[in-house]
Amino acid sequence: MKGIKMSTKIPIGPFHIGLEEPIYFKIDLEGETVKNVDMINGFVHRGIEYLAMQKNFFQNLILTERVCSLCSNNHPFTYVMAVEKIAGIEVSRRANYLRVVADEVKRIASHMFNLSMLAHLIGFHSLMTQTMEAREIMQDIKESIWGNRMDMSANTISGVKYDLDEGQIEYILKRLDELEPQVDEIIDIYFNHKIVKARTVGVGVLPKEDALRLGVTGPTARGSGVNNDVRVKAPYAAYDELKVNVILEEGGDVHARTKVRWREVKESIRLVREAITNLPEGPVVLDKRPHIPAGEAVTRSEAPRGELIYYLKTNGAQKPERMRWRVPTYMNWEALRVMIPGNKLSDVAVIFNSIDPCISCTER
Repeated sequence: MKGIKMSTKIPIGPFHIGLEEPIYFKIDLEGETVKNVDMINGFVHRGIEYLAMQKNFFQNLILTERVCSLCSNNHPFTYVMAVEKIAGIEVSRRANYLRVVADEVKRIASHMFNLSMLAHLIGFHSLMTQTMEAREIMQDIKESIWGNRMDMSANTISGVKYDLDEGQIEYILKRLDELEPQVDEIIDIYFNHKIVKARTVGVGVLPKEDALRLGVTGPTARGSGVNNDVRVKAPYAAYDELKVNVILEEGGDVHARTKVRWREVKESIRLVREAITNLPEGPVVLDKRPHIPAGEAVTRSEAPRGELIYYLKTNGAQKPERMRWRVPTYMNWEALRVMIPGNKLSDVAVIFNSIDPCISCTER
């Protein structure tokens, strides 16, 4: 009958063209408005936690980096901090600065990839292309310094696997000088263009009280005004010396999360510049391979998506007795049940992308 809204159920995923990750959504619709959503994952489980207990501590540097591609640096980074905590290893200041450089380069590239996906999902394909072309500068830096465009293999137990000479420092600074004006130009479009605002302002709202209740993390939390940046709340590596300006927005919608990520890109550019221009002297790794005694440790870092936690238990052998990790998407996942209802069906993929999901990290 005319004027009556029909209730329907619609499946999206797990291999849906509108989603960048293999997720299955069961959506209850009233007209074009989502009334309820149920989410099912588990399509890419790989048993990595079990594999980690079959390999020695140095082999796990390679394994942990392959948990996820876009936040691949944070996994071995957080893992080696757990090993070092158990073994009582003190990392040199130079190595800690170099760890920050690798991590912030990776953060810039990860954020820009997610933001380009936003442009793709709202149909602004020229903006997606512009964002990805600017991101190529970061890919060039990764390939030139670490020899790989994705997995950088920067970290090792007791330090890092790479060093920077004057020529490499000059190269990084030159490329960042190329990137920053492009970022400023693109930011203006994401912040102010009517197409972007029409698809992001007021969409997928996560109120601050819900963000706190659900324990969401990273830019998803900071877009709702929650200050939980691990680099500031529990500094590690050189973050106690390289002060981080925490980026907060109060809107709680897709637009606010977009603004947080772009402003964090700018902050990461500043951090990389500061770290490489004030690089301390000293070794980058211990000369002798350390013995890892029995013990337990919990360490955490601020991955591009938020707080990453590693738990490691050792027994004096050369393999972990137990290793587990809690990834940011695990915490941000439940917030979708708050963000999605009340929005249009066409907004589901945009809202899902706004938490910067990493299902490979979550399912392992």
